[in-house]
Amino acid sequence: MLKNAMHHILGHRRSREPGLSPGTGRVQLPLPATLSASLGCDAVGVPARYGFRLMSHLPRTGCVFADAERWWWIVPAGSDLDLDWPEQAAYARGTCVPAVRPRLIHQPDSRTPYTPPIPLFLMVCQVTGVTPSWTQPIGPRAVSAP
Repeated sequence: MLKNAMHHILGHRRSREPGLSPGTGRVQLPLPATLSASLGCDAVGVPARYGFRLMSHLPRTGCVFADAERWWWIVPAGSDLDLDWPEQAAYARGTCVPAVRPRLIHQPDSRTPYTPPIPLFLMVCQVTGVTPSWTQPIGPRAVSAP
């Protein structure tokens, strides 16, 4: 839990860096106002050539944005923790992504904008030919009882 909280704090601090200003080719993905994003949002971008294949094989798809280069899936904030996303995937903390005029191409039927990150991770690994791997945690994962 502490690791997740620190990730969110550091992620928000990084999103304010000068490199993320509007003039650098980054755009904010506008989530529909009718959807609840209570877990925060990050985005996973994959090359456009994999877009249709991923969407057709995922059990549930949240908001998906696309431009000519990449398709961006909205996932809960912190979906990069302990996951080694393949090099072909671009993980963006928040919804400020390097894209040119991305448009919303899929909106879910539910009230949440998220694509479940684990199935997305496994499918991205499969289509890119990468063996899924998880980072090894450093130190204990739980606080021991006194």
